[in-house]
Amino acid sequence: MKVLVVGRGGREHSIMTHLSKSKQVSKLFAAPGNGGMSKLGSCLDIQELDIDGLVNFVKEESIDLTVVGPEAPLNEGIANRFAEEGLLAFAPKKEGALLEGSKEFAKDFMDRHGIPTAAYASFTDAEEAKAYIREQGAPIVIKADGLAEGKGVIVAMTEAEAFEAVDLMLVSREFKAAGERIVIEEFLEGEEFSLMAFVNGSSVYPMIAARDHKRAYDKDKGPNTGGMGAFAPVPDLREEDYNFSVEKVLQVVAEKLEEEGRPFTGILYAGLMLTKDGPKVIEFNTRFGDPETQVVLPLLENDLFQVFMDVLEGNDPDLRWKDASCTGIVVASKGYPESYEKGKEIPALLESEDTFLVEAGTVYEKNLHLSNGGRVLLVGAVAEDTEKAAEKVYIALEDVRKSEDFFFRTDIGSIKSNR
Repeated sequence: MKVLVVGRGGREHSIMTHLSKSKQVSKLFAAPGNGGMSKLGSCLDIQELDIDGLVNFVKEESIDLTVVGPEAPLNEGIANRFAEEGLLAFAPKKEGALLEGSKEFAKDFMDRHGIPTAAYASFTDAEEAKAYIREQGAPIVIKADGLAEGKGVIVAMTEAEAFEAVDLMLVSREFKAAGERIVIEEFLEGEEFSLMAFVNGSSVYPMIAARDHKRAYDKDKGPNTGGMGAFAPVPDLREEDYNFSVEKVLQVVAEKLEEEGRPFTGILYAGLMLTKDGPKVIEFNTRFGDPETQVVLPLLENDLFQVFMDVLEGNDPDLRWKDASCTGIVVASKGYPESYEKGKEIPALLESEDTFLVEAGTVYEKNLHLSNGGRVLLVGAVAEDTEKAAEKVYIALEDVRKSEDFFFRTDIGSIKSNR
């Protein structure tokens, strides 16, 4: 089988890595791909949002399956177009992808169907938003309604910070169209976890839970990023809370989307907060999470290609998981998530049978391994528990620690921040 992976990040490199292990896959392509993906297959000069270009390539090359990684093409209707052309894609149509494409839609959807989430209100007027904040008090959460590459969420600990966030989105238009409408939410306290599932209609096949770390710096300080590291499974997540999240969140979402004429096929992701009142939804994604994918897939024992095909064909993929833990640490360009420089040489990594490398913002030029993005790569390891896996990763990152061009968090997986 020939498979095309759409995207260029660590998530897509991880998907491609696990597809490459399938005996059923004869050839892999990535559009546009990255340095790491170029080692697994052919990288194409086709951008994620060039849906016409992708359709033409899939037809010309007789691609058997296309897997779409990022959210932007999903919300532009890539799955709809593929279906119209009779092409097989593992991706939700835009009607279902709106669950991620609009925070307001997602909150209203949860409100309609009794899915536990934070109290909220939506605004397009800055002064009305600030009046609501004065009424509610801080801490409080301000979100851009649309897609903002994981950076459109500001947790304001004071009213002043909240007002600044409102102005950033509604006045100075920092997030452009994504921030024309904002959602202001109650601040939830607790531990976060991410839960993904393979979905086809009302059939939901959950994965193991993971925990992502969004803040840039140790001890959850600094701005929100696309994710600085993750581990799976989540040791402090009780079985009853996991089951509740599957049955009362993911299963209900899948069923109600179908009832509303938005049947969903693909990956459904719930970001949840484990509050004193039980799990509550923070956000939905309609694709694999990044960097959660990089630590969940290494624990999957199944052939990933066969899982995709089983789900698409309406069969139970019978997911099987290793009795182990996986921890991954993201190496980012200095300055990320704000301004940063590209083209910096990546220090040698201690790659061994103890660790694995997932590339995101990388490129190979003239035999040099160079940075080409904010989140550059992830180094991961599998071990008997989260902390032992983290220890293996931090040993591998010793060369990176000395670099002035990159940084990483030193407290992922319970490793102490003064290490």
